Amino acid sequence: MASATSSGSKTLSVLLFPHFATSHIEPFTELALRLAASRPDAAVEATVAVTPANVPVVQSFLDRRWHGRSAATVRIVTYPFPTVEGLPKGVENLGKAATQADSMLINLAASSETLMRPAQEALIRARSPDAIFTDMLFTWSTDIANELGVPCVALNVVGAFPMLAMRHLLMEDAAIDGDDMVTAPPFPIPPIRVPRTELPDVSIFRHVFGKVHSMQAACFGLAANTFSGLEQQYCDMYMGQGYVQRSYFVGPLSLQLQSSDSESSTGAADSQYIDWLDTKPDHSVVYVSFGTCALASEAQLDQIALGLEASGKSFLWVVRGADKWTPPKGWEERVDDRGIIIRSWAPQTAILAHPAVGAFVTQCGWNSVLEAVAAGVPMLTWPKVYEQFITERLITDVLGIGERLWPHGAGLRSEDYEKHEVIPADDVARALLTFMHPGGPGEVMRTRVMDLASKSRAAMAEGGSSQNDLHRLVNDLIAARG
Repeated sequence: MASATSSGSKTLSVLLFPHFATSHIEPFTELALRLAASRPDAAVEATVAVTPANVPVVQSFLDRRWHGRSAATVRIVTYPFPTVEGLPKGVENLGKAATQADSMLINLAASSETLMRPAQEALIRARSPDAIFTDMLFTWSTDIANELGVPCVALNVVGAFPMLAMRHLLMEDAAIDGDDMVTAPPFPIPPIRVPRTELPDVSIFRHVFGKVHSMQAACFGLAANTFSGLEQQYCDMYMGQGYVQRSYFVGPLSLQLQSSDSESSTGAADSQYIDWLDTKPDHSVVYVSFGTCALASEAQLDQIALGLEASGKSFLWVVRGADKWTPPKGWEERVDDRGIIIRSWAPQTAILAHPAVGAFVTQCGWNSVLEAVAAGVPMLTWPKVYEQFITERLITDVLGIGERLWPHGAGLRSEDYEKHEVIPADDVARALLTFMHPGGPGEVMRTRVMDLASKSRAAMAEGGSSQNDLHRLVNDLIAARG
């Protein structure tokens, strides 16, 4: 419900609904902070709506980024998570899913209008916001907004390239050749050809994405966590192809929080990693992280450990969701001070920004890609789920700022981690040594990604493309309110 500012003008009240994943909740919260700070005199009131088990994700993010200084600018409200048969009670975030089956149940619940709409609609009607920001799976949000007569903005937390490629790969006329490769029609150069094993179940996702695209077309507009300097031709496609009514490219959202008194400051518990990096030469350390949702078998974790050891490179390795896994016998003694395993939250932005980091082994999650771009760190790609296999093509084939860790034809990669062949330690070590060798591909790609890092900062600076789009978004919402 809108209130008045101290100057007497009416506050613009916005309510944001992220999907049940930390990788979605954080950019939604970042956007809420930016909206709240976008106009003087607290003219925008931003509220993030999550289920009870996800409140700590929002709160810890605010505390981490702002140390309580500006947390009051963003409110948190809750609505109940539905009871889902087969899903353990309290598991309301993909990062808490112990199995791929649990992840699927969370996603199915999120996309179910029967399960999710009643609680979300009750909250929206109770708070009576001036505008709604919705994640893509909540496809009924536009209907609710239309009934209330308020704008609904869809927020894409992944890039324009992967979203548009997925749109075309899941179309009815997507070509499947004799090698079981799917080709996206029509799409800008380069042609996107993806093995079927690297795509989600087409029978399920074609239906879901059809509803998503219809919702985005019906929305007041689309906001996306990207910037035109990174994906210009793909950003242009949204309006050029008539996919959306309005488009706002407002990223990289995480970059605006990097300041001397906020994100760049690390807590005492995290400073040990930065202190350790301070002892290493420039571009000598490999950072390995597969995000908050990806699962890996213990056999694969063993091979990663042995590959890191064999490479001789210093490393920081984030291992999440594998509490029972222990490294191979004697491994920790052999690597000694050359490597650190992080089993909790890692200050990834600060790690990537450190000059000692020379390469990032990533699952190609969009937040990680943007953070690597902003820090100017080249990537070795190891996609795991969802659109990550598509994002890999942007990194390697379009932008040329990264390289596949496992070459084409080396073995079966799959969106289902249980079907994904184990990548041997020798291949892990070989990829690292080749990529990080002086004068090797990593150095060439660092030059390219450093140029994009400069463009990302320019986009987020006052007068930059992303800042301009943010201000245009707020102005358009105020105008729509009348």
